[in-house]
Amino acid sequence: MISLVLSGKGAKKKMLFGKKKSVAGLDIGSSSVKMVELDGKPNSLNLVSLGFENLPDDTIIDGQIMELNTVSDVIKNVCVNSGVSADRVVTGVSGHSVIVKNILLPAMSTDELEESIDWHAEEHIPYDLADVNLDYQVTGNTQDSTNVLIAACKRDRIDNIRQAVQLAGKEPAIIDVDTFALQNCYEYNYQPDDSQVVTLLNIGASTMNVNIVKGMRSLFTRDITVGGSQFTDVLQRSLGLSYQQAEAIKRGVSQAVEGVEETAIEPLISNVTEIVAMEIQKTFDFYRATTEDTSTVVQKILISGGGSKLQGLAADLSARLDIPVEVLDPFRSIKVDSRKFDPDYLSEIMPEMAVAVGLAMRGVI
Repeated sequence: MISLVLSGKGAKKKMLFGKKKSVAGLDIGSSSVKMVELDGKPNSLNLVSLGFENLPDDTIIDGQIMELNTVSDVIKNVCVNSGVSADRVVTGVSGHSVIVKNILLPAMSTDELEESIDWHAEEHIPYDLADVNLDYQVTGNTQDSTNVLIAACKRDRIDNIRQAVQLAGKEPAIIDVDTFALQNCYEYNYQPDDSQVVTLLNIGASTMNVNIVKGMRSLFTRDITVGGSQFTDVLQRSLGLSYQQAEAIKRGVSQAVEGVEETAIEPLISNVTEIVAMEIQKTFDFYRATTEDTSTVVQKILISGGGSKLQGLAADLSARLDIPVEVLDPFRSIKVDSRKFDPDYLSEIMPEMAVAVGLAMRGVI
């Protein structure tokens, strides 16, 4: 499990161990707020509560919370409506303010790495270290080298999120990285062996997180400013629809709008899908160009996020990239009481809950 901490208990360079109590996962996306609460043992987790609520347009722009009170009110509503009892939350960050790098260093002791990590990080982070929160994790050792995963986020972005959470009456116990929360969710639910290479693709409203993972090791990450809102926008502009009508068509609701022919919709959706596929392919090409491990080949793509709910997207991406594409199930290995959680509703929001599930795991694993 990746245990990077950009802010909160154990922040800076101390890793977290042991069970955390009364901690919920809070995913503040650009278009919605998702919250998940888990309990149980590390190898046997139960879903306690979950909540989902959309945010008004332009509440969050480019990852920056513009309306703190609005976001905090939505967090409060989600907690009340879903029965979240935790006072502390684990939330995450993504986008251009977050820098993630895999770096290769000479073999060294834990103390030597602790003393020198800032100096090494300066070579890879395009911000003054005084302006960021930084953490790292050793991902592998050989006799001659140490593989280190580093992550940094601008402090003003972290402060922005912390304010919204605190205004909602919650304590931000940990601020994590969305990409690695999703990876933790994948690891728990799919238990990959060391030979499995997958790409985790989280398609949010405005940002797409890409993480190439081998076994339980992140090889390469990238955040791309393409998301589900591009599909909605092109349908609105080209067909003269409202936001609600465009969203319904995007998700395949039959006869969502009278007078709109399927033949007019398909090329618009296809054009944006092509952009998404091109960005994924560019990520693969860039990884291959910058790694010495030429034998690693992505075997499967697992998609999540609200943008992944586009009808037929998995099959379309699979055809364009010639790789199997599936929707990631964040509850695949988590016990869910069907008497408490409506299976149809859970199935509907499942793709959007993956990051929140990964964040919630930090409270119990």
